[in-house]
Amino acid sequence: MSAPLPEVWLRGTLPDVPPLLQPVAHSLLQCREEVESKLSTLDPAQLVARPGGAASVAYHLTHAAGSLDRLLTYARGEQLSDAQLAALRAESGVEAASQDAASLARRFGAAVERALVQVRGTAERELPAAREVGRGRLPSTVVGLLFHAAEHTQRHVGQAVTTARIVREMVTG
Repeated sequence: MSAPLPEVWLRGTLPDVPPLLQPVAHSLLQCREEVESKLSTLDPAQLVARPGGAASVAYHLTHAAGSLDRLLTYARGEQLSDAQLAALRAESGVEAASQDAASLARRFGAAVERALVQVRGTAERELPAAREVGRGRLPSTVVGLLFHAAEHTQRHVGQAVTTARIVREMVTG
């Protein structure tokens, strides 16, 4: 039996990621691993359970993938498409939809992979470039958006993992 791997950030430098963006890539990779290892086996009822009125695992994974896409759109200097706005509106209704953990994990993993492609392709000289966020065109920068994309994703994955533990305990406890 092999020892568990250390967290992604402790495994060394990612050769294809700019040095200043290593923490962003490490965070996203850690999130993907946690979703695959801790959430991909939940049953449909566990995915949509809302213990104590908390948001469900399905919501957190759907929102994390969607917001990652939206934040990276802003980092590219673009505004959201109609399809992205429709996906945002649909996120709040995820509880009613039939959910499959493996499919949600795959969709989340694909969103992380698209983000990593963008991170790998971002030159460090672009990091301080000004960007606008949302309809209000609030000020940010490329690095601010990439950092926020990573920490926001990490926050929702952490909440999903915690909710999953509670839901599993409710069934086995």
